[in-house]
Amino acid sequence: MAVYALTGFSLVSLLSFGYLSWDWMKPSLVADVATDPMEKSLPPTFTRPPHIIFILTDDQGYHDIGYHGSDIQTPTLDRLAAEGVKLENYYIQPICTPSRSQLITGRYQIHTGLQHSIIRPRQPNCLPLDQVTLPQKLQEAGYSTHMVGKWHLGFYKKECLPTRRGFDTFLGSLTGNVDYYTYDNCDGPDVCGYDLHEGEDVAWDQSGKYSTFLYAQRVSKILASHSPKEPIFIYVAFQAVHTPLQSPKEYIYRYRSMGNVARRKYAAMVTCMDEAVKNITWALKKYGYYDNSVIVFSTDNGGQTFSGGSNWPLRGRKGTYWEGGVRGIGFVHSPLIKHKRRTSWALVHITDWYPTLVSLARGNLSNVQGLDGYDVWPAISEGKESPRTEILHNIDPLYNHAKYGSLEDGFGIWNTAVQASIRVGEWKLLTGDPGYSDWIPPQTLTNFPGSWWNLERLTDGPRKSVWLFNITADPYERYDLSEQRPDVVRALLMRLVHYNRTAIPVRYPAENPRAHPDFNGGAWGPWASEDDGEDWEGGRESLKSRNKKKKKCKICKLRSFFRKLNTRLMSNRI
Repeated sequence: MAVYALTGFSLVSLLSFGYLSWDWMKPSLVADVATDPMEKSLPPTFTRPPHIIFILTDDQGYHDIGYHGSDIQTPTLDRLAAEGVKLENYYIQPICTPSRSQLITGRYQIHTGLQHSIIRPRQPNCLPLDQVTLPQKLQEAGYSTHMVGKWHLGFYKKECLPTRRGFDTFLGSLTGNVDYYTYDNCDGPDVCGYDLHEGEDVAWDQSGKYSTFLYAQRVSKILASHSPKEPIFIYVAFQAVHTPLQSPKEYIYRYRSMGNVARRKYAAMVTCMDEAVKNITWALKKYGYYDNSVIVFSTDNGGQTFSGGSNWPLRGRKGTYWEGGVRGIGFVHSPLIKHKRRTSWALVHITDWYPTLVSLARGNLSNVQGLDGYDVWPAISEGKESPRTEILHNIDPLYNHAKYGSLEDGFGIWNTAVQASIRVGEWKLLTGDPGYSDWIPPQTLTNFPGSWWNLERLTDGPRKSVWLFNITADPYERYDLSEQRPDVVRALLMRLVHYNRTAIPVRYPAENPRAHPDFNGGAWGPWASEDDGEDWEGGRESLKSRNKKKKKCKICKLRSFFRKLNTRLMSNRI
């Protein structure tokens, strides 16, 4: 039987920042426009394919938005959501690459071979080249397509780059984690390189600019140079609020009363991102796109509680299959929505955006086979029932097997040592090791007895490898019903068996030393030949060749050192 224990737990009154009194359309520090372009909105029409702006944030916790009761100021997101449709039964994946791959392909991880972990910088791996991507389908429908921000879907050869996967333009990083000012990324000791790219070239000249500012300004420039008479798709994948925790000083000052330093910096980053979204919306209005636009906002996974994020009151965190890892913040804002200003409890998954947006664009889905997503626009716009009734959260055969799981525990049809999770109707099943399972309230104070956060811990039995929850009645996953309802457990295990039969082999190759930035002028970028196969592991260079490149790289490292020093002096950040 589960035993609950409370460790250093105290409920803290959240601070009130009065964000509803902010002037939402007032230019901010991020804005690059100076006059109010607002005009009265025309009645919603669907005479032309809509402009689509998809905004994805990184590691933003479920609790970390104003309308979920957060102590973090997000006035823009709150207003956009309030005037649109809030998605309160919306699911994503627990880590970066899986969510991005499912958004771009409309397919579960098991159907792209990316069901294990993330794509790491030195792996010869990327989104499978045989997949027709969302931006490619939108290009077919006559859209101009642009990406700004974090890619994290592989780059070992040029065919993997965003500009080869359906985007007309790209400004952003290829890896999963860079410095917000210098754009340096280290994938281990002495494996560091610069990662900001313009198209297929390294954008050395942009170093020193805070990425959230840079990306919002780029979106504004794209809108200014395009005609609102022609449909446009912009995928804005903010680096924020992933670590490292970096923010301009003026945003941190707003949260000076927060005792927890990580939470303070994290909050500043969220608010800065919120203002960036404000200025993107401002640009849509100024340049004449807004009345025929659809703005989708989504997080990519749960918040990382070790780095200031909060998924309260959900269980778990980023990297887990508990609700805190997979239930996301999501909303749609558009003048084209028929029934606005409401909350939707329709079941929606990140794979659903592919068919939904292609359908909105009047694109052709008849030649796309095997999609796992559904067109959920009628559910969002008109309040109709969602066509989705279940979600495969994942099946990861490579993740560490649970010590006490077995085929016997899975009724002889499923090895419960394997990490997997599925939701069918109101039921959610987890097997194997779902990941860190505590409930962690917002970390607003400096210290707590025995820990630096509030912590409520659930200690399961020593031989646990199966959990079952009625997720509708128990969204916080406090009452495991696996022993009371073995019939439901068996039924959901059968669904896992069904999905597993459709899975393709895992793509998770060994890291290749040729990927080292030292061999690419000090920057992360493609290293394999375009003639190499997708499973290319690369050859070894001669020692003489490698030594030559190492000598050259000493200059790169020296240049990087002075670039970082200059940036820190100029940015005046905390």
